Amino acid sequence: MRIQVNARNRGFEFDASPGESVLYAGLRAGIDLPYECATGTCGTCKAKLLSGQVSDRWPGAPGKKYVKQAGEFLMCQCAADGPLTLEVSKFVYPVEPGACVPQPCSGTVRKVRVLAHDVMGFALELERPRDFDAGQFALLAAGGVEGYRAYSMCNYERAARKLDFVVKKKPDGGFSDWLFGGNREGARLEAFGPLGKATFDPALGKNLLCIAGGSGIAGMMSILARAEAADYFSRHKAWVFFGVRTMKDAFFLEQLARSKAQVTIALSEEEVPSRHEWPNLRFEKGLVHEVAKRAMAGKYQNVRAYVAGPPPAVDAAIRVLLLDARLTTDNIRYDKFS
Repeated sequence: MRIQVNARNRGFEFDASPGESVLYAGLRAGIDLPYECATGTCGTCKAKLLSGQVSDRWPGAPGKKYVKQAGEFLMCQCAADGPLTLEVSKFVYPVEPGACVPQPCSGTVRKVRVLAHDVMGFALELERPRDFDAGQFALLAAGGVEGYRAYSMCNYERAARKLDFVVKKKPDGGFSDWLFGGNREGARLEAFGPLGKATFDPALGKNLLCIAGGSGIAGMMSILARAEAADYFSRHKAWVFFGVRTMKDAFFLEQLARSKAQVTIALSEEEVPSRHEWPNLRFEKGLVHEVAKRAMAGKYQNVRAYVAGPPPAVDAAIRVLLLDARLTTDNIRYDKFS
């Protein structure tokens, strides 16, 4: 089915498969349509229907609160019933040459393991190798669970045959309930990706600041893996602030202790332990954005910041980076999904 998108700067045309969301079809065609979560929560992919009809796969999507005018819909949740013409209120461009274009794929769940009392890790073994950039995420769908969920890759490699993920158990979380609810080794998952703009490439040439809350550390692990493989930290500094409630909520400490970055674990609901087995890690009491603010005072020269985690933690960290660090917006990277 042919779809035409009229953006503020120009128009685009692309084809969608039956039942494929408008957003995914456009991204797959190499058109950088606006999105953030790509799963129906944020409302960033809102568009206005000019002609044609769409089918809404999730009428109760949280992002619907941003759909207020007649004809508006979420591109990530709606599929074309026939030829469409739609309008988006933002500038839209083709993806940059050499960028990793998202595509649908499938894979097999491997190496399911407990990382913390409410966090599981697993690898998705892919049928075909895929490229992605450090810091990107993918959408995952399990059989019997409605819709996709967004999770950042923890690993980094080109032509990857596996993608590593961490999943935090959430109340009434469809995918996390599925993962925690039985032995999922060998299960099949559908995926779409890679997605996300909070990416790192060694050509950046700046010091790195990573602020992550909870499972938001996943994308930071991918960035660290990319940087360390390129010997980036022999030329540039890196600070990582990982916020958790208590020590029992922490994970990846062994991997972080081996990093050449300066890593601080922020404990929001527990005092710093007097003794621990991680001499290469720093521990501080407080919310992660507060700990980062104290530690980074006067150190923001030539810095690119990456932020991830629960939306309130992301918002608080961004305020620090804008108001205290006075970083420009192009030097603050985050993907806001939950």
